[in-house]
Amino acid sequence: MMTEKTNHKALELSEAVRNIKTAILQGQYEASKGVNRIQLAVYFGIGKYISLHTRKGVWGTGALETISEQLRKELPGLKGYSATQLREMRLFYEAWRILDYNSSVATDELQNTNYQFIPISSVVTDEVPPVTIGDSQLPQNQIDIYHGIRIPDMKDFPIEDFFKIPFTHHSIIRSKIKDLNTRYYYIHRTAEEHLGTRELEKLILNDAYANRNQMPSNFQQTIPDASTMRKAVMMFKDSYFLNFINTEQIGERDAADIDERVVEQQIVQNIKNFIMTFGRDFAFIGNQQLLEVYGVEHFPDLLFFNRGLNCMVVVELKTGEFKTNYLGQLMGYLTILDEKIKKPHENPSIGIVLCKSANREYVEFMIRDYSKPMGVATYKTADDLPENMRNALPDIEDLKKLLE
Repeated sequence: MMTEKTNHKALELSEAVRNIKTAILQGQYEASKGVNRIQLAVYFGIGKYISLHTRKGVWGTGALETISEQLRKELPGLKGYSATQLREMRLFYEAWRILDYNSSVATDELQNTNYQFIPISSVVTDEVPPVTIGDSQLPQNQIDIYHGIRIPDMKDFPIEDFFKIPFTHHSIIRSKIKDLNTRYYYIHRTAEEHLGTRELEKLILNDAYANRNQMPSNFQQTIPDASTMRKAVMMFKDSYFLNFINTEQIGERDAADIDERVVEQQIVQNIKNFIMTFGRDFAFIGNQQLLEVYGVEHFPDLLFFNRGLNCMVVVELKTGEFKTNYLGQLMGYLTILDEKIKKPHENPSIGIVLCKSANREYVEFMIRDYSKPMGVATYKTADDLPENMRNALPDIEDLKKLLE
């Protein structure tokens, strides 16, 4: 015979099924129109609803299995609402409950959509009052402690990107990444590059966030030997400061008229400094080295040999922003070097585009399908320093006197 307590629990779970079912139906309608953020809002709302009733023991054990089973009976063919997936929604909410405490983030993104799922709409759309600790109220944009949870400042939260990526991708990021800023990074990469789940998992496996200061390259795809690949990845940085280059000393020419050849000549004149800046084990072969194939002449800017990598490294200088055609030019140089110049015992040559500016994510997206090892780095010269910093630097002649 059903006891009063058991009956009360059954009624609670029946109410939960009705509420979640309503949210599902309304979310499915909006999702059918391609509104991903609404689907996320539904999962966030269901996650909170479940979290509030399970973490404090309101429903007891086995509740999610019961709810899932009943949902499947009332909504035949329903997918994505197993007990395991309901737990995933709970974890999604708990991972991003900062949206709850900083509700304007969610509200700003969701307010332009006509959705109202009942009774979970308050989870995302209602304003949350200021955080109260004891008798004091603290500003919501400040890092506070609320119910034992550290609430970060939301100014860096990737609002647009967050609501663009599917729930499955969120689950991968949530389960594999704990640090908030690292999560932001992978959310942005996923949204920007429309990554599939396998691509996202590969990025995380390769620790793309930790290596973001390394030069963007395709080394992992194009250098088969794991040891050499790791050396190449670790050797090159994403940016270099060539403080020995100062085009103002060249003459009265406008800085905009300074072409690659001018920068190249200054590097050649200061080749020791360049090699010390660029890395270890580099030997300078030459600049504008003639590469001829089928009667067509090519002249790469700078050519080195690196003993650690056991390969030639060609550096192409550009004084402007990165352009994709630079990769095609570099690909041609590498093909000639590998097929006409490289010794049998040497590894395939590596190419570097060294330019004044580059969008890292764009470079990584465009470089991945090239079959030769290439990377893109940026550089700054003494001219790029603010005037007050340049004035603070010691004069080169004074340094020479001190050294003498």
